[in-house]
Amino acid sequence: MPIASTSSALRLSKLAPSIVQSEIRAMTIACNAIDGINMSQGVCDTDPPHPVIEGAVNAMRNGFNIYARMDGIDSLRHAIARKFAHYNAITADPDGEILVTTGTTGAMLATCMALFDPGDEVIVFEPFYGYHVNMLLGLNLKPVIVPLTAPRWDFDPEALANAITPKTRAILVNTPGNPSGKVFTRTELEALATIAIDADLFVITDEIYEYFLYDGHEHISPATLPGMAERTITIAGFSKTFSVTGWRLGYLHASKRWTPSIAYFHDLLFISAPAPLQHGVAAGLCDLPDSFYTDMRTEYVAKRDKTVAALADAGLTPTVPQGAYYILADVSRVEGSTSKEKARNLLKQVGVAAVAGSAFFRAGKGENLLRFCYAKKDDALDEACRRLRSL
Repeated sequence: MPIASTSSALRLSKLAPSIVQSEIRAMTIACNAIDGINMSQGVCDTDPPHPVIEGAVNAMRNGFNIYARMDGIDSLRHAIARKFAHYNAITADPDGEILVTTGTTGAMLATCMALFDPGDEVIVFEPFYGYHVNMLLGLNLKPVIVPLTAPRWDFDPEALANAITPKTRAILVNTPGNPSGKVFTRTELEALATIAIDADLFVITDEIYEYFLYDGHEHISPATLPGMAERTITIAGFSKTFSVTGWRLGYLHASKRWTPSIAYFHDLLFISAPAPLQHGVAAGLCDLPDSFYTDMRTEYVAKRDKTVAALADAGLTPTVPQGAYYILADVSRVEGSTSKEKARNLLKQVGVAAVAGSAFFRAGKGENLLRFCYAKKDDALDEACRRLRSL
């Protein structure tokens, strides 16, 4: 018998045609093609601390190259618990409330799969990290956008409360924020917590930039506020702090009510985070003194100020970040009718890659903004600043 045609069944999913390559990735490819300086992607190409590298290398040499236990190796989970207590003021049980994940992206994905159903709504602040919004869309969840107000990127508690519907399940908070550099204040987080408690919502926090703070700003984990411990999923990681973005290591803290299901989905997706690399970051947490983090903050203040000055001299008015390591700058004077065109024209003119502001806003917004990443080695950053000034 002839085989029936199956062409009608060979198709992409309903979601796939609406998905396009991340503008961050697109600009990295365009930058590499001309051997430019990449200030688009937060690759953080500064050198990792010595104990982290040595810890991973020694683990590989000593045979720790097989699967780790689902929730992470013992030494790392206990080190994370100590770090949570020391830095975040979070009391975390390493044997039931901590999960080591394949990057913060893996933590976020597993969390959403465990806690939400298709059609549920999650509130996201704008400007937003595009991967957050696209992940929600990819899981058939609905991101509901609440705008922040420049230049301090404040939020209106009334607007947040008004965005809640019967389908709302969570509020997503990124502090310090990408791309805005926003650090949520205690007053703001207390207002957010009140709203979350009143509406009985989860709060998912992406705190990957928690050590990158400037001008006296304080990092506050929402889980520490009254009534928030059980409803908050605290996500953080090592990529930025230890300059190991390619290692893909993150972690989360959640109530024992939620961690078994989150761990199940993480296991289903990734089995476990890379085993020898877990030993590396565990060594970093155990061996690096507090001065490592304060010195890093001083180093990044200098990088920020250097980049802010260069952008201002180039006529690209910057919004000075309170944290993280990105700057949103007004690039109205750069040729182009959209921010994507402006990013490509800037790359063509001076060989510096930045990300279109539209990647962080709803359609029609952010078209006169570009995001610049200053997590670069000093020689590369100095050359980028020189090139920007030549504009």
